[in-house]
Amino acid sequence: MRVLPVMRTAALIALGGALLSAGSKSMADKPSAPPPPSPAGEAIPGWNEFLDGLRDLPDRILARLPAEQRSDPQIRQEAARLALSAVTAAGIDALASDPDRPTFVPQLNNYLTTGQPNADTNYRSAKIAPGGVYRLRGQRGSMNQARIAEAGPRPPQTPGTVNLGPPRPVHDIELLKVDAAGRYDVILSPTRPEGYTGDWWQSDPTTNMLLVRMVASDWSAEKEPTLSIERLDVPAPRPRPSAEVLAARLRAIPQAAGFIAPLLVDRPQKLRAEGVVNTLKAVDMSKMGGLAGQFYFEGAYDLKDDEALLIETTQPDKCQYQSLILTNDLYETTDWYNNQSSLNGSQLHKDSDGMVRIIVSAKDPGVPNWLDTAGFATGVVQGRWMKCSSQPIPTVRKVALADLGKLLPAGTPKVTPAERDKIVRTRRSQLQERPLW
Repeated sequence: MRVLPVMRTAALIALGGALLSAGSKSMADKPSAPPPPSPAGEAIPGWNEFLDGLRDLPDRILARLPAEQRSDPQIRQEAARLALSAVTAAGIDALASDPDRPTFVPQLNNYLTTGQPNADTNYRSAKIAPGGVYRLRGQRGSMNQARIAEAGPRPPQTPGTVNLGPPRPVHDIELLKVDAAGRYDVILSPTRPEGYTGDWWQSDPTTNMLLVRMVASDWSAEKEPTLSIERLDVPAPRPRPSAEVLAARLRAIPQAAGFIAPLLVDRPQKLRAEGVVNTLKAVDMSKMGGLAGQFYFEGAYDLKDDEALLIETTQPDKCQYQSLILTNDLYETTDWYNNQSSLNGSQLHKDSDGMVRIIVSAKDPGVPNWLDTAGFATGVVQGRWMKCSSQPIPTVRKVALADLGKLLPAGTPKVTPAERDKIVRTRRSQLQERPLW
């Protein structure tokens, strides 16, 4: 077959568009008849369940919020966006879900915001078959953290709680041996393959999903690992998926989205009910999929435009990773690509007295350690200490924005509006250069 030159192909595409447009105009006053309805019993199995199972998903999200938020038009649309985010993630998973020929696909990020993702982390997942033998390989990279956690069948859930079942193995890519080109090669299986002497991770025989967390601290310098996965105990070619399998994947989307979308949206309200407002407390995330060895603290915030939170903390002598992020009232992480709404240990300015001071406010205070609420007067502040010699819970004071100059050390650096604009543009560029897929 002769390949058309690019210009000619583009011209044909444009011509096709013009012909379609002309055809539409010529038939403008000839309304087309709707297609005949499908005979009873011939609807696509799974499709109506897919649509019907999602119809009330935004309402299920709103039902977990207080009345004043449920009636807020802005929050109602944000609930719909959160539902769409959950459906998108579940849809990607359904399209790629093949435990015999798996691939790692996006799980959470700045646009798939269910479950309150950490701003420094890229999350990917792959479905696997319980008991299968898998080979993972690629470039090891140089991340602050690069781990693969196992997950299993979801236990029955009690309303108001999260139950992910007992802890499962977590595997560290950074600990794998690499060759001269920096490549790793590891087998994951319940038992070591006979005669195999290379790197091996023992899996739980009931594990059916792998969740990858790639955590960056220095966004400009750290390199993410590359990931490939293949099942070794089945033939390599992929047969045509059966109609039954495709229907089951459709039906699984509303189940998955319906579980994760409403799951944590009431967490900000629970913090307020406990009185944890404009203050911070330690929280246990181990039952909600938090990383082992990571210490979390969080609290709701409530600020007017002329107010700020002054967060102050000592620094551990040793610490692998630390961060602060903001969320909105649906517990979605505030857009960190386009706002300085997160800071980690590589980005934080440390004062000469060894303290770190962070300002949370709607208006830019003109200092390096600013967390931008980005239009959300209420939300949550959450912090992480990972493998640190101590885990201090920062102190918090609500102050007038105009008084900050008297409360910060004299040597606190200044950030001009032009400099802030450059900082946000740089972080956006660095984040976009991190692969999401």
